[in-house]
Amino acid sequence: MSHTSSSNFQVSDTPKNGKGYLFPLILVTSLFFFWGFVHNLDPILIPHLRKAFQLNVFESTLVDSSVFIAYFLLALPAGYIMRKYGYKSGIILGLVLFAIGCLLFIPAANTAQYIFFLGALFIISCGLTFLETAANPYVTVLGPPETATQRLNFSQSFNGLAAFLAPLLGGKFIFTEVKYTDAQLAKMLPLEKQAYMLEEASTVKAPYLILGILIIIVAILFIFTKLPDIKEEENAKEKSSFGHVLSHSHLRWAIIGQFFYVGAQVCVLSLFISFITSSAGIGQDEAKWYQAAAGIAFLSGRFAGTFFMRYVAPHKLLMLYALISALLTLVSIFASGMITVYALIGVSFFMSIMFPTIFSLGIAGLGKDTKLGSSLIVMSIVGGAFLPPILGLISDATHNIQYGYLVPFICFLVVFYFGWKGWKPNHIEKEISLEV
Repeated sequence: MSHTSSSNFQVSDTPKNGKGYLFPLILVTSLFFFWGFVHNLDPILIPHLRKAFQLNVFESTLVDSSVFIAYFLLALPAGYIMRKYGYKSGIILGLVLFAIGCLLFIPAANTAQYIFFLGALFIISCGLTFLETAANPYVTVLGPPETATQRLNFSQSFNGLAAFLAPLLGGKFIFTEVKYTDAQLAKMLPLEKQAYMLEEASTVKAPYLILGILIIIVAILFIFTKLPDIKEEENAKEKSSFGHVLSHSHLRWAIIGQFFYVGAQVCVLSLFISFITSSAGIGQDEAKWYQAAAGIAFLSGRFAGTFFMRYVAPHKLLMLYALISALLTLVSIFASGMITVYALIGVSFFMSIMFPTIFSLGIAGLGKDTKLGSSLIVMSIVGGAFLPPILGLISDATHNIQYGYLVPFICFLVVFYFGWKGWKPNHIEKEISLEV
């Protein structure tokens, strides 16, 4: 997940022709790939840890909670640290935390303690918060201003590439063919069961060790690479407050809409393999290909949505896509077999435009409140920490993960409302009421 920034930036010592920034641009673009890769390992990690530690659905969703609570807690501190010490320092700190989190998967696997895996994921996500905060503005200044948008779209496309590769590579290294029924596990001796759990947990070591080493190399390259200084334009006269910024009704609805959208996205994509192995009865090894297809659908939907917005107002397209997503979610809940798989892949396509569209509509016309409003919308992604566990509780209570998908169904209805009425700024609402 990549977050846009509404701040204005200046860069010192930028060559007029943008030459000399090719290598720094490659380095910064690699960040988009790496955070996309580790995020898209989570849907592989969740069913694997669920199998290794005999977790119910609720317990397995704590993976998502560990990831997204870190974003919520570090969003404002990361921005403060980078304003004080520079964006390059923030990137290096983010990479160090990212690498430490990856390497902590080794002792987590050695001890076979689920809580240690959650801790490692939390530290990784703390690092990603710094990287995602810094990468977007950096890409925009690493070259001529007139091509900034193209560079940003190019860099963000590597996030989509990672969404395709991560399930395939992760599934190849992490998934095992060993399968025991609950009855077989119940008959195991304690030492035998412990050995099985250690063996299952150990498969995560190699991919996260390799990823950790790569991140350390990238951090070293950043340390020795000259990057431009990014300075934020600040207007001392323009100050904002939480009370004033929340007086904008469309911003309040954007915060609510983003909370529910991110919760829906995490429910759909992170639990994708757990869902389709249950609803369609396919094996994990085959399921990873459908997970990759969902990643491609998400990326394709983003490009298609950008094209359609040339002809359809963003709020109308958001409303239509949210309605289609809700209907496809109903299919995934009440149908069975492969149609549920295709329905969820369809949801991945149609929900792809929701984050940036809600964000842009939410900060429209905020003026001096834009910066604080943007931060509040970004912090609302904490929905990804709170809503998947609710899905898990419903799934465990009904013994059917499909019924748990009532959670993303409700989330898409909230997004539909935002696209229908919630996006309208206060002054537009007043004008409409006067006309009536």
